[in-house]
Amino acid sequence: MELFDINVIAVVVATAVGMALGALWYSPLLFGEKWMQSIGKTPDTLGSSTLPMIGSVAASLMTAIGVAIIMSLTGVSSLSAGFGVGLTLGVLIVFPALLSDNLFCGWGNQLLLIQSGYRVLSILLMSLVLVLLT
Repeated sequence: MELFDINVIAVVVATAVGMALGALWYSPLLFGEKWMQSIGKTPDTLGSSTLPMIGSVAASLMTAIGVAIIMSLTGVSSLSAGFGVGLTLGVLIVFPALLSDNLFCGWGNQLLLIQSGYRVLSILLMSLVLVLLT
């Protein structure tokens, strides 16, 4: 199924991969406790997750669409090129944006590394999924 030269199924799978990574990344198994400490929350004070989860799905979908468009426009079709695009987008676009926010907002290095680590790895995995399924 193609839409504007983008494989819709690949975008949906890439979105799901991003969400699955987020569920693991922010779970107690990995960085959930440190993340909550960094934002000054506890499970009791975190509040309802319904709206944030809806927003996270939308953000993951928009990211997958954006990565798919970039890969389509640049003609990426190999795993190594997909890896390069994902790494470039994550490390040279997303990380600096989060770094700038962190420097002005004073969120701390731990939160910067948790948040940016998830975003960089998510985009990298999305890029690989999009190459494999396109």
